[in-house]
Amino acid sequence: MYLATIGTRTMAAHVADLYGVSQHHMAKVVNQLARLGYVRSIRGIGGGIELAKQPEDILLGEVVEAFERNMHLLDCVVTDDVCAIQSFCKLKGVLAEAERVQLEYLNSVSLAEVVPTKRQYGGVASQ
Repeated sequence: MYLATIGTRTMAAHVADLYGVSQHHMAKVVNQLARLGYVRSIRGIGGGIELAKQPEDILLGEVVEAFERNMHLLDCVVTDDVCAIQSFCKLKGVLAEAERVQLEYLNSVSLAEVVPTKRQYGGVASQ
């Protein structure tokens, strides 16, 4: 989201500092985002990280799904024989529908739609 906000290349270390996370953790996140094709990492002088796609082409649901292996509210939504009442429990269907609606909604929103304007973020500088 930060890369879309600033609209330019920056250093992963800067983003880590900005969000208060370790550079090691940020490197893992950037690596996964790069493998998924959302971020491009450029080595050498003048290098850094930048978006590899336009913000309007990045759907929030796709990114969340790629990072969250299990988005299920309860195990019974996808696994049988979890509890004694599972065979007649109506909650399983409700939770499955809630998950479907959540993902459908997230896939209807692009990164571009949630990025603040320069006026809103006050021109956060990149490094």
